[in-house]
Amino acid sequence: MENLKALKDSLELLIIAVWNVAESLFFLILPWTPLIAWVAFWLLAVNWVKYRAVLVKGGWTGVFFIGLIMILIWGLIAPPAGGVHHVFGLSLSNFVGKTVYVTALFSIMFLCGSVQLSGVCGSLVCFKEEADEPAADHGHAAAH
Repeated sequence: MENLKALKDSLELLIIAVWNVAESLFFLILPWTPLIAWVAFWLLAVNWVKYRAVLVKGGWTGVFFIGLIMILIWGLIAPPAGGVHHVFGLSLSNFVGKTVYVTALFSIMFLCGSVQLSGVCGSLVCFKEEADEPAADHGHAAAH
């Protein structure tokens, strides 16, 4: 009977320890959730074969301007505490710091594209090819 009580107490302690480890991991990962979502989106949800073709045909200008607007809006809405960002031991002004952050996000985005295009995540990413639509007549053909 005494062994059964010791086993019960040990199981309780094990469950509490596992819960504490899970809770610590949760609070460790929580601040990184937006970056993890950013990587997951660009790595698994974007068809980089098609996106690369769009970028090459001039879509990079839209991406550039979106990044520029991100910097401007983010810099106006959320200035850093103390007026400067501390990045890699440097003190950067508001908009320069935001430019560094947005450039880092875009670098991660293009790195995810490179990883997907290399075929590393081939089994995780499966985009269905769209079938070409047959040419519709719409009644404009000459009646014979």
